[in-house]
Amino acid sequence: MADGWFAGNVFSRGQKWFGSKLRFRAELFLEYEDGTSEVILTDRDWRGAEGPIREADIQAGEAYDARREIEFSRPGFDDQKWHPVDLGAEIKPAVFEAYPGIPVRKTGEVKPIAITEPKPGVFIFDLGQNFAGWARLKVSGNAGQKVKLRFGEMLNPDGSLYTTNLRTARVTDYYTLKGGTEEIWEPRFTFHGFRYVEVSGYPGKPGMDAITGVVVHSDLPITGSFESSDHSLNRLYQNIVWGQRSNYLEVPTDCPQRDERMGWMGDAQVFVHAASYNMEIGAFFTKWMRDVVDAQHESGAFADISPNIGTQSASGWAEAGIVCPHRIWKAYGDTRIIDDCWPAMNRYIDFMVGRSRDGLQPPLGTYGDWLNVKAPLDLGYITTAYYAYDLKLMAEMAAATGRPREAERFEKMFDQVRAAFVRAYVEPDGRVKFPTQTAYLMALRFGLMPDEKRPAAAAHLVKAIEDRDGCLSTGFIGVSYLLPTLTDVGRNDWAWKLLLNHRYPSWLYSVDQGATTIWERWNSWTKEKGFENPGMNSFNHYAYGSVAEWMFRTAAGIAEETPGYKRIIIKPAPGGGLGFLNASYDSIRGSVKTAWRVKDGGIELDLTVPANTTATVYVPALDPAVVTEGGVPAAKSAGVKFLRADDGAAVFEVGSGSYQFVAAP
Repeated sequence: MADGWFAGNVFSRGQKWFGSKLRFRAELFLEYEDGTSEVILTDRDWRGAEGPIREADIQAGEAYDARREIEFSRPGFDDQKWHPVDLGAEIKPAVFEAYPGIPVRKTGEVKPIAITEPKPGVFIFDLGQNFAGWARLKVSGNAGQKVKLRFGEMLNPDGSLYTTNLRTARVTDYYTLKGGTEEIWEPRFTFHGFRYVEVSGYPGKPGMDAITGVVVHSDLPITGSFESSDHSLNRLYQNIVWGQRSNYLEVPTDCPQRDERMGWMGDAQVFVHAASYNMEIGAFFTKWMRDVVDAQHESGAFADISPNIGTQSASGWAEAGIVCPHRIWKAYGDTRIIDDCWPAMNRYIDFMVGRSRDGLQPPLGTYGDWLNVKAPLDLGYITTAYYAYDLKLMAEMAAATGRPREAERFEKMFDQVRAAFVRAYVEPDGRVKFPTQTAYLMALRFGLMPDEKRPAAAAHLVKAIEDRDGCLSTGFIGVSYLLPTLTDVGRNDWAWKLLLNHRYPSWLYSVDQGATTIWERWNSWTKEKGFENPGMNSFNHYAYGSVAEWMFRTAAGIAEETPGYKRIIIKPAPGGGLGFLNASYDSIRGSVKTAWRVKDGGIELDLTVPANTTATVYVPALDPAVVTEGGVPAAKSAGVKFLRADDGAAVFEVGSGSYQFVAAP
């Protein structure tokens, strides 16, 4: 047994935040060959002793003394020197149940690509990939020799291990040899976020096989694939998946390396749409939403971290309590998560109603558009916009779960808040009072901008991008809405420009600097300044990876028309100078695939629709007559029904199967 999350170091709260007395309870069911059975319970007959694990903490690391190993599993082992166990429980849950989430497992291994020796006796293994897990050590030596392992994401300019950004987390493992034969060890009760392993105290000079990286995370099935003709874009997608893999570990954490590793709600809600394409997250979020509900404040406000460690509530973070159930329903068509969370979501809305002033909200929390690029946004604006968005999603979920009166009530409340928002923040010419990119994105994406002002507001949004030399300025809040909103207003050209931009600040800037995961900051490391402020500088933070939603939904054109993909929309948006793009998504109903190629000025679109579903397909073509499927005019192809021409696309309906559309130039 070890302290784990329960009694170990938690963020800045130190040890024993949730409790101090470690408890173990089990029922072992045995069935014998003669048909009899037996149940062994944890009771006063159990005994305990200290073993080779001398220290174990999620943040600090693990210390193991192999000289103290006990062969307690050997038949006939004498446990008379072991001590009686202490009975009782500090926490008595009302119900005992099997773990409701997805187990954390070892899912892969990473081999070193290089070893350096920045100073005598200190070796640094470069594993070539930032990830969450630990290192497996292979070593031979004398009894009592101690090997020290330290972990980091980056190197200092002199080649030494960069650990300043880990803050107070020690992130160090120790292994004491028992001597004799070759020894192989890996920890059991800690994890680290790292690319580099510093090894000291090693007997002799280690070979490349002395260290192996062990990848550890909640074992969620991979459901998405993405590949294009742009190698930087492909690397970006890999970084996004590695970031999710590293931070979906028991709960959706912010980062896996420093003294934090908490279930930050803001990070979770901005990324959940992208996450649902990359992995099967339904069960993972169903379990975590129980933590979210459990962490809800008495006032009805959702905490900004779940499980709660005594923190505040903040707009954009609290929204995870509503946005995440909404996305899980949309992705998987399962309304149970809505029903389970409905009382808590209503309590949050009641909390917001209670603090409303003529439809507007005073600031909730202090984060705002976190880590924006010199483009801060008024906190009252953000809180009011999110309040309206919450009401909009609540109306949709109420309608989906047979609550028509509540749906109508939330729709009316949304209209009232939208009217107040327009009065307070929208100018007659479609400008907003605080003209940042994120301000326009929230107004447009949340349906707060009046229809007659949307074209003007869209133009102002583009101007806000142009004023930044064609670069983004969004932080955690705005980033997930940036490209989807540009698509909404008919500016896929700008969406592609931003996605494929290599200049700082951009997604591909970090790729060009050798990143293998998504960074916390757009400028976590720059050529000009080196490392940014170590107080807030994770190199494995998935929030900006929310762009993967647009990569699937718009670039590849895979989206749900109805919850759970019973009806599918295939609407790719070729652009950015890409020659091809292939993507797939393993929906709850089967695999959806698209592959488009730009050839001789025309478009070739291959797609697969799973069994017992239908898809509405948008083939980019100004003239539907030039579109073929399977070598014949598409409108006459078996299983294909022409619907209409729509804004530069020929629209068809197809059933399950595979199709090959070609739009001649």
